[in-house]
Amino acid sequence: MLSWDDFNSEETQKTPVAEPAKAQVAMQQTAVVNDDAVTPAKNPPISTGAINDVSEALDNLDIEKGLEELEGASSRVDVDQKQMINCRADVNQLVPFKYDWAWQKYLDGSANHWMPQEINMTADVALWKDPNGLTEDERRIVMRNLGFFSTADSLVANNIVLSVYRHITNPECRQYLLRQALEEAIHTHAYQYVIESLGMDEGEIFNMYKEIPSVARKAAWALPFTESLADQNFKTGSLEDDKTLLRNLIAFYCVLEGIFFYCGFTQILSMGNRNKMTGTAEQFQYILRDESMHVNFGIDMINQIKLENPQLWDEAMQTEARNMILQGTQLEIEYAHDTMPGGILGMNAESMSDYLKFIANRRLTQIGLEEEFPNATNPFPWMSEIMDLRKEKNFFETRVIEYQTGGALSWD
Repeated sequence: MLSWDDFNSEETQKTPVAEPAKAQVAMQQTAVVNDDAVTPAKNPPISTGAINDVSEALDNLDIEKGLEELEGASSRVDVDQKQMINCRADVNQLVPFKYDWAWQKYLDGSANHWMPQEINMTADVALWKDPNGLTEDERRIVMRNLGFFSTADSLVANNIVLSVYRHITNPECRQYLLRQALEEAIHTHAYQYVIESLGMDEGEIFNMYKEIPSVARKAAWALPFTESLADQNFKTGSLEDDKTLLRNLIAFYCVLEGIFFYCGFTQILSMGNRNKMTGTAEQFQYILRDESMHVNFGIDMINQIKLENPQLWDEAMQTEARNMILQGTQLEIEYAHDTMPGGILGMNAESMSDYLKFIANRRLTQIGLEEEFPNATNPFPWMSEIMDLRKEKNFFETRVIEYQTGGALSWD
């Protein structure tokens, strides 16, 4: 072992000055043998010529040319220059904030951090392996939901990374999108962790989005919205392209995360309320808390784009947005009929249909559209205490400050 005494001793040794070139060659060719392992000699130091080349390159560095790639980078950012899309101010300058709500959501999301391994799955494993532990209908619910969600969160993450992040030009919103992308990865991890813990057939579960019609139809509905924006040649700036981006945001935040998750989460959390699959239910509860904020953030972003670009929110766009939400509602109702053809866990497909219409009304009004189901009510009042409806407040209504750190989940 090399000690400081050895180090100092080596420093004081003199190298003959007469033959520096010979000493350097010897150092390159010599290998040190220790415990039957041969360690190559260290590379020679950078030559004076290389240092001169580096210095010359840095002396000729053109700062202005480097900044040409950054629109608006030549001056300090004024808060009034910042906007959600098509902003020409420097996107690398986080402050001054224009949208305090976006930064607050980033802070809240960071305070919510958790990891799947923190949750004990022992009771779930024992119940799942017990032939009499769950009914066939209950097993169907668990498997169908893991099959859908294990893919759905990957779709959302891909949409953020490959599409949305590139076209949102506000840095505090980008900061939250990075946080959301991490959370989507954690959610996918959580589903895999449950699937692995229970000893399920991973091939069967992860391919349900191709093989089970009610799951495949939801995934097929969402995919086209990502594909158009993921095209490297796509750029915002024109009326139609800006509408394409807005359409994508509505699809993912109002439908995929705002409707498609509700039937499955209701089912799994209902099992947890009955002391069944409690570890899985706890995983879903943590995921739900994240998803609640995702929906709130996305709707804030949609409404901000509408405020800054009123020409996008014309009658045709409003009709299209309404139809997208109604299509998503119908697909989720189909999913409810597939996952619980008979009554189970204090609910059935008909009551779930009523619940989803109640959710659809919420999504419509959040983006400024009228309710489509004026008489819809919540048939599961207990869900208001578990799911995000009670806390579903966005910037355009009121602030949410009721979130806790990951290790202290609380809905009070």
